[in-house]
Amino acid sequence: MMMGARERQFQVYGQTLAALQWPGEGEPILALHGWLDNAASFVPLARVLGRPLLALDFSGHGHSDHRPDGVVTHLVDHVRDVLAVVDQLGWQRFTLIGHSMGAGIACLFSAACPERVSRLVLIEGLGPPSTAPSEVASTLRKALDDMGALASKSKPVYPHISEAVDARTKGFGGLSREASSLLTERGLMPVAGGWTWRADSRLRLTSSLRLTEEQVEGFIRAIGAPVCLILGEQGMGGNGMFDHRLAWLQDAEVVRLPGRHHLHMESPEPVAAAINDFLARHPTAPQN
Repeated sequence: MMMGARERQFQVYGQTLAALQWPGEGEPILALHGWLDNAASFVPLARVLGRPLLALDFSGHGHSDHRPDGVVTHLVDHVRDVLAVVDQLGWQRFTLIGHSMGAGIACLFSAACPERVSRLVLIEGLGPPSTAPSEVASTLRKALDDMGALASKSKPVYPHISEAVDARTKGFGGLSREASSLLTERGLMPVAGGWTWRADSRLRLTSSLRLTEEQVEGFIRAIGAPVCLILGEQGMGGNGMFDHRLAWLQDAEVVRLPGRHHLHMESPEPVAAAINDFLARHPTAPQN
């Protein structure tokens, strides 16, 4: 159990999906983590947010099952999983928070199921990545080559957990050692000779099919909930990569804070303050 969190499990389309859940008062919050992260990504934020929150381990991440052997996974598959989980929870309407890849999935879900999402908080992400039409064929070829080569590859084995923490600290986005330790604790499994990553190796493959930017625009324009986009000044949002997509949102505000890609882990207090301020200015009607 992580810092007062309760472990949860959900049976979703033949898989067991895991989650961490924290108690609290008010409308429930579903939190969606980034690529190769896990539910522990939200431990620091949950400590200071003071609201009921469930952080899901996406399929192939954290303690959740991997998809069946031989199955190719797509980003949109996670949207179906999210809907199944909130249905099992009995949440007819809830607040949705997403970080990075989770922000992309949160946008897709909010667009497809607008009646379920009251408020949308995006951290270092606005919509899923896209592929230009001129690149879709070569991208599919790269994905096919990656799939064919997967069987010959193996995961690294670390004799000591501290070595895995070191590796994660140097990974994508830059991480403090404390944040890396949280993700690593939930992201490792014991094997002969030490420890290796639980994450599904297929998550590292080139995506065989992604949306075009025009399709991403269609999804973002369909989001009806008020949106708070939180960007780290030293993160992905610091270079303006999401600025053109902001114009597609009906009701949005941007909060820029000092920090890197995982600022919700490394600077949870100002992120929580921004979220609580946003939620207070967009109250929800009590549910029966």
